[in-house]
Amino acid sequence: MDMGISILVLNDISVAHQTHLQQHYRPTFAFTPEARARAIETQGADFEVVLTIGLLGLRADEMDAMPRLRMVSSMGAGYENIDVAAAKARGLIVTHGRGANDECVADHAIGMMIAVMRNFSELDRLCRDGVWRTQIALPPQVSGKRLGILGLGAVGERIAQRARAFRMDIGYHNRHQRPALEYTYFDNAEALARWCDVLVCAMPGGAATKHMVNAKVLAQLGPEGYLVNVGRGSIVDTTALATALETRSIAGAALDVYESEPAPPHALIGQNHLLLSPHMAGWSPEAIQAQFDIFLQNLDAVFAGKDPVTPI
Repeated sequence: MDMGISILVLNDISVAHQTHLQQHYRPTFAFTPEARARAIETQGADFEVVLTIGLLGLRADEMDAMPRLRMVSSMGAGYENIDVAAAKARGLIVTHGRGANDECVADHAIGMMIAVMRNFSELDRLCRDGVWRTQIALPPQVSGKRLGILGLGAVGERIAQRARAFRMDIGYHNRHQRPALEYTYFDNAEALARWCDVLVCAMPGGAATKHMVNAKVLAQLGPEGYLVNVGRGSIVDTTALATALETRSIAGAALDVYESEPAPPHALIGQNHLLLSPHMAGWSPEAIQAQFDIFLQNLDAVFAGKDPVTPI
């Protein structure tokens, strides 16, 4: 293995993974915006690989500052803030961690769906306060409901598979219909929201999906409908969601992702019937290790003159 490969690492990785890179390559860790700018300014001429994530991305001007750059890798499946067009125009190979955390995200999505529908957070608080069940409004059951999935990709498919165990009817909206699957296709998000009881967002970020879940879609979801987002924060219009929750025009929402990341979604913090997690759906020891392994496989393949295993 070539100890000479110089890698700029922009996303915070575990000590074990840092150690592995230090033992086999020449990594520079730049986990803050300041460290990133400084590393590119002072060492840009040396870097051959950049490891990042979709949220942090990599800009065209940064690529220009790294003339030896050969590969840009997103450790996760998302790559919305990597300027892929600019990278390819410069002849760079772009890869991502496709498939590494699909199961973990799907597990988290189902957990959030059950938790928000059954109102686990409030039930926990009430129980600690000594409130008995006869004084509590009954939360709906999950089984038998209609599940709408925005984005029936790898994650969306796994969410659907799990939902079938709850006897849920499955509908979806995608850029393209998938006739091989038996689920009901809707050609727009409003129609899907009108049909379903729970709307789960599993789409990637970017301009094409920005605010796809807006005030009109939330209105179609209705006062008994629930929203779950494990895709990207940009999919959901935060202001519209805050209004919908405040006016109870939807029953509740569960978000693992939100537009203000990594800062908390301040417009939503005070809302009831809301469950939040800090972009953790794809994070587990198993998923993170799988992402790192895929990065190493791509790295070794490219520098051996072979095709990457998960190209974008």
